[in-house]
Formats: sequence, C-alpha cells, structure tokens
Amino acid sequence: MAAGEPDGGLVPAFGPLSGLRVLESARYVAGPWAATYLGEFGARVVHVEAPPFAPPYADPTRRLAPLLPGGSPEDRVSESWAQYARNKLSVGLDVRKPEGRRVFLDLARESDIWIESSRPGTYDRLGLSDAEVWEANPRLTIVHVSGNGQTGDPDRIGAPSYDLTAQALSGFLSLQGNPDPEPPMRSGTALNDTVTGLAAATAGLMGHFHAQRTGRGQSVDVAQYEIFFVLLENLAIDYFMRGVVRGRYGTGHARLHPYDVHSASDGWVVVAAPTPDSWLGLKGMIGFTDPAFDVPEYRLAHREPVDRAIADFCRERSRAELERLGREHDVAIARVFDIADIARDPHYRARGMLVEWEDPIAGRVKGAGVAPKFSGSPGGVWRGAPWLGQDNDRVLGDLLGYPAGRIAGLRRDGVIGDDPPHGPPAAGLPGTTGGDG
Repeated sequence: MAAGEPDGGLVPAFGPLSGLRVLESARYVAGPWAATYLGEFGARVVHVEAPPFAPPYADPTRRLAPLLPGGSPEDRVSESWAQYARNKLSVGLDVRKPEGRRVFLDLARESDIWIESSRPGTYDRLGLSDAEVWEANPRLTIVHVSGNGQTGDPDRIGAPSYDLTAQALSGFLSLQGNPDPEPPMRSGTALNDTVTGLAAATAGLMGHFHAQRTGRGQSVDVAQYEIFFVLLENLAIDYFMRGVVRGRYGTGHARLHPYDVHSASDGWVVVAAPTPDSWLGLKGMIGFTDPAFDVPEYRLAHREPVDRAIADFCRERSRAELERLGREHDVAIARVFDIADIARDPHYRARGMLVEWEDPIAGRVKGAGVAPKFSGSPGGVWRGAPWLGQDNDRVLGDLLGYPAGRIAGLRRDGVIGDDPPHGPPAAGLPGTTGGDG
C-alpha cells in the first residue's frame, strides 16, 4: 500500500479509490458487500450500525453461523462478517433519536456515496429521506439496495426478500438444476447478494462520476432480482422473439456442446469445446472420428455418442492428466475445485488470492484475497472487520471534529454505543500459516 494518510489517518492511502468517501448503513450481505468492495480498493468506508449495541445485533451477519473462535463466547464473530466487513470503520449510532440524525447528516456531509439496504421508505420515516439528506450534501450519490426496488407493484415493494427469493424472481432459479420433475437448484452461495453488491458498488461509482461533472447527486435504485435478470444472457429475447420458455438442462448447456461436467478417476472435471477449433482438438484427443459431428447443429441434436466418448475417456484418467492433455490439444478442461483444492493451488497463491489479516476479535484469519488486480494502485486488506462502535471516537472526533465532551454526551444519552471485546483477540485458527498475498 502506498504511503500517506488521508482523512487524518483514519485509513491508509492505497488503491485506485483512495480519497473516495463512503457512508454505509446497510446490512445482510448485498449492501454491505458493495461498500466492502469499494473499501478493498482504498475507499474510506464508515459503517453505521443501529442498536442494539450488543447481541442480538441489528446486523445479524455479525453472528451468522459458522462462528470463528474468540476469547469468550460473547466475542465470537461470524466467518461471513470477518470476510465481508474488513477494511471498514464502525460507528454505533441510533438515528431514531434527533441527535443521532444530526450526527448521521454530518457523516453524509463528509461522504461521496451513501449505501443503504433497508426496506423502501424506512429512511423517509426516520426523517432521512433523499431530499433531506441532499439538503446536507447536494453532491451525495445515494445507493438504495433492496430486493424488489423502490417503485413498482406496491405488494412487491414491501415484501421481504433474501438472496433466494431474488434468485427465484429473476428467472435465474428456473434455469438451475436437472429438468422437471426435479426441483430447481439454488446457487451454492449467496450469489445474488454478492453480485448485487458488485452492481451496487459500480452504480455508486457511476453516480459519483456524474456528481463530479454536474455538482448534483442522485439516487440509484438497485433491485436484487433485476440484477440477475439482466445477466441472464438472451433469456428475454428468446421468449419475446421465438416464444421459448427456457428450462433446466442439468450439467450440460442448451446451446453449446460439448460443454459439460464429467467424472475423472479422482473427481470431477469440466470439458468445454463448443467452437470449431476446440471441437477438432477434442476429437483428436479422444479419438472421435465421425465427420458428421463436425456440424454444430448436428452435434447438438445427437449428443449421446459424443458424451459417451468423452465420459469413457475421462473416467480412465486423473484430473491432472486430463488438464495436461487439454493444454496439449488446446481444449478447455479444468478440475472442479473445492476449497481444499484451492488452498493447495499454486496459481491462487501466486496471484495473492489467499491472504491473511488480523481480525480484532478472531485474531489471525485467512480468507479470500482481492480482485481484480491493478498494476499501479492495487487493492488490499488493511484491517479486519471492526467490532461494533470500534471507531466511534475517531470518526466523530477526528473526522467530524466533535469535542470529547460532546462525544461523551452522545454516549451517555444512548445516541452512540459500542460492544468492545471482552478479552484479547484469539490466537487464530488452528493450522493457519503465513500469508500468501
């Protein structure tokens, strides 16, 4: 990370977003991940969290199972929180109180982007509508992250939403898994939440770019189901132009072949050879000779002989051998990695995608690194996920210039709060080794 300390030393100077100021009052993955992503590339992120200032927290991600070991049972923190909340400053603030709203508006004045993920209308009822916040900072970009958007069908706007419901409403879930009568198969992670976070981060930067040119902020309405819907390739055109309701196709692909998962002698591999050149390479590798299958349309309509030949070839060879043969014949073959494979993989290590950092509660932890890679101003991890209110004094004092007496009064009146650890950080997870990033 580069030398220098903007914002009075609240964050170090590094990354392409150094100097960008983000206020985040979101919770439960999608909104917080947007701010985390910006923070991993140098933005100063102030995470504002509402009461209760003790378990059960307003943001349930702090205690979402599984938990990392801590110094005491009260201190245990979620693995998800440790990954998603790093590089942030934490302020415990009750915006339901008039003085809390004034503090929040002061934070908004010192920000370029505000990211929130409450149900639509929540901040209007608190006296912190977009218009009221813009009175404090007309240049602020406001990013609203919600399941179904801020406008539209009233029944849908107010409905509860999670990653899985967004997968369902977007059409994504209808494409995952084996054909009927098997049920749709959800993504193995909160994929919609994290992809929505990336979209919200991008939207915030676009809004900030506009505000820099025009001097005026605007609000951005990020609906989780819409983010997945627009990523479903030509699904909509397929329906409106040809009447096709695309369904589930198992491990294969409806329009590309060969493009499937196969069993090697020691696990699973994917074999992808949908282009003319890659198909010729695969043919030579597996000894498939029928020229009729060189026509893609014929191959799609007569999958079984090719699939059987690939399956027989893969079954007799290890994953490593298949990858080597794929490189020799210029065919895309890759092992299906699980996290144990990833932990041993030299490419992951060489690219710094397995990193360690200090968590203030769990101690030394190891997790996913930062991507993408910038040649001149790389992102990084400069601190672990903060405990609630860890930065109250520094943010209110150093950033907002509040005197110590005012901060003490806010704490006494319950406007701000914190939940410091009950003991020292844990020693770290068993088996943790030196950092790779």
